Amino acid sequence: LATATVVSQFRRELDMQHGLLTRTFTATLSNGIQVAVVATRLLSIVEDDVAAIAYQLQTDQDASVEIEPYLDAHVINEDANWDSTFWEPLSQRTDVEHAVVQSKTQRLDFHLAVAMQCTLSCDAEGQSGDKAACPSWIYRYPSKANQAVTLHKVVAVMSSLNVPIDQLSERASAQAIAAAKQGFEAIKKTHQAAWLSKWAKADIVIDGDDSAQQAIRFNIFHLLQTFTGVDPRLNIGPKGFTGEKYGGSTYWDTEAYCLPFYLASSDISVAKNLLNYRFNHLPQAIANAEKLGFKNGAALYPMVTMNGEECHNEWEITFEEIHRNGAIAYGIYNYIRHSQDWHHLTEGGLDVLTGIARFWVQRVNWSQAKQAYVILGVTGPNEYENNVNNNYYTNFMAQWSLNYAAECWSWVEAHEPEACDRLTEALRCDEKELSNWQAVASQMYFPYDETLGIYLQQDGFLDKVIEPASALDPQERPINQHWSWDRILRSCYIKQADTLQGMFFFEDKTALESLKKHFDYYEPLTVHESSLSACVHTVLACRLNYTKQAMSLYEKAARLDLDDGNNEVHEGLHVTAMGGTWMSLVYGFGGMKILNDGLQFDPQLPEGWTRLTFPLNWRGASLKVSIDPEGVTIDHIEGKRTACHVHGQAFDLAAGQSIHQQHPS
Repeated sequence: LATATVVSQFRRELDMQHGLLTRTFTATLSNGIQVAVVATRLLSIVEDDVAAIAYQLQTDQDASVEIEPYLDAHVINEDANWDSTFWEPLSQRTDVEHAVVQSKTQRLDFHLAVAMQCTLSCDAEGQSGDKAACPSWIYRYPSKANQAVTLHKVVAVMSSLNVPIDQLSERASAQAIAAAKQGFEAIKKTHQAAWLSKWAKADIVIDGDDSAQQAIRFNIFHLLQTFTGVDPRLNIGPKGFTGEKYGGSTYWDTEAYCLPFYLASSDISVAKNLLNYRFNHLPQAIANAEKLGFKNGAALYPMVTMNGEECHNEWEITFEEIHRNGAIAYGIYNYIRHSQDWHHLTEGGLDVLTGIARFWVQRVNWSQAKQAYVILGVTGPNEYENNVNNNYYTNFMAQWSLNYAAECWSWVEAHEPEACDRLTEALRCDEKELSNWQAVASQMYFPYDETLGIYLQQDGFLDKVIEPASALDPQERPINQHWSWDRILRSCYIKQADTLQGMFFFEDKTALESLKKHFDYYEPLTVHESSLSACVHTVLACRLNYTKQAMSLYEKAARLDLDDGNNEVHEGLHVTAMGGTWMSLVYGFGGMKILNDGLQFDPQLPEGWTRLTFPLNWRGASLKVSIDPEGVTIDHIEGKRTACHVHGQAFDLAAGQSIHQQHPS
């Protein structure tokens, strides 16, 4: 057979609006024949188990062509040891234009069956190519010059998560055959329609800045395709499905950075399933805490997990980065204030909050010297500090979690007394325990410097040499690739928002003057070497009217993957940070706030932008917010009546109504 010697006119295009990936190229073979190829593929957003490819070939002269669609179970990950395979193939079968292979993971008893059904748009001879772990069907046909021939390949993927192991191959084959009968165009049509429906709820429009527009749509696309919210057993990995790094595990990133996007841009059930994921893992979180000596149902959620068990193997993360518990509680709080679904507390939310509160109340120490409760030996969000005492953010989230858990018990007692009785008996929680939570919270210690007028990131922070990141030699950036860990841990440099993270979560608990002091002190020390850093600082900079700095930070966050800002896109995209980019726009430049249990907008449009428009689901209402240099327009599309404030002016809107408020002069 002739082989390709030159590939030209190569183009790869991602159609984010319709969820299609297209590749076109021309291959010039060693015998001089040119083959023009157009390959279009999709992963169905409608049928979770189905993928499809249309592969069109056209030769520039008459030729004999062989094309071999196949399934490959012989997968070797890039970080595999000694080229070990990920899957162990168990069985395979090839029929006419059909193949199926079943495998299991090497280390766990997780099974997968993949089946394909193919059709060729012309008459062809065919035979099986039954290689081990790579079943295929080989077509041979006479190609006429300049006449296109199309191969359609439909694939179905079934796992033991949803199907009994002994039925996997059969079910996968049936699904592939049924999907192929629909035809590629029919599959594509329903897939495209579903994507357009998703975009109608999630699209952000930026007029006047094509680069920013491209970036936010790229980020939204990956958020929408990474998590559809149909299965509470699933969650979000920091790389989504775009790379092997982190192995697809779930971190605290979901609650802290992704949940707000799904709350505002998808059906509320999508966000609720993220909460149900954590509730379903509560037994494992309790077991994780028990291994460390905690009792009475105390729960420590894992830093890294697939199934609720801790998967991280570094002690300074596993045992010390306990602030993740606060993010889990914050996720429940954020969901309820967006949806007003207080009933979630009796469906599992209160169980989770109680387990978290019991952890915090056992994790504190009473300091006789300070006459306060302290939390020792932790790592905060700034992972360039390990094993510190009284990390401000950790103590702050512990205090808030204890108070919030007690408040939620009071709400359930007042509004759902029967459920309260049931939960009181099941969780063995009484007034004495709730009072103890609040007592510990009221006496929590926070390191504070009177001279600077700021909370310190942790005890002893001012013992460091304090120099701004701007003083660093650019040749030594990023420091995590040029410095030893010993040097990093002794430096003042901050990987991502730490003290400022709590002020980002709870704007109502930090006066603007105090926020300014803390931002002005900590941001210059921040090297932003976490993909989760720039987005938080963008929002805070907007609140302080540091518009130019906010825009600089936003550009860094929004185009991190498109421009490969960290030189690591080969490891996968920063999917959870993409949720932070959404917050940069909506909470930052869009000025959305939830204060006094109400919706408020105080936006500021960056220079050069002529309009920023975003949709927003809020307490059963579907809104469209549009900001231009003159003012703010809010259209109430459908749903419940809703109230809001724009630049301090109160409005009340019913479905079909609109308001416009000019910016203050």
